[in-house]
Amino acid sequence: QMQLVESGGGLVQAGGSLRLSCAASGRTFGNYAMGWFRQAPGKEREFVAAISWTGSRTYYADSVKGRFTISRDNIKNTVYLQMSSLKPEDTAVYYCAAKSALYPTYVSTERYEYDYWGQGTQVTVSS
Repeated sequence: QMQLVESGGGLVQAGGSLRLSCAASGRTFGNYAMGWFRQAPGKEREFVAAISWTGSRTYYADSVKGRFTISRDNIKNTVYLQMSSLKPEDTAVYYCAAKSALYPTYVSTERYEYDYWGQGTQVTVSS
């Protein structure tokens, strides 16, 4: 089992920034591709960003491209999501997820492919 714990959420004004962290334990972090997803009230959970276990490949949803940056520190067993130029429509519960990597540059945008999930952290962007 892998345990994932998100932190860093909160309330921010539109145009502001937040950095989310996701700390992993229980498995060899470097063998896992990581992803961030979000779920707004009444909506399905959607893909936000993903990073390969080497960190060499990243992928973003069109809605966050250019505003969000995913990164990871395999020494600290932590993945980050730097969010800038936040908009009210970014309001959601943000979840990190881990997927056993098939190869070093593997990433996935499909939530059904992920093996482990955190409990989520609330991000609220006020207008």
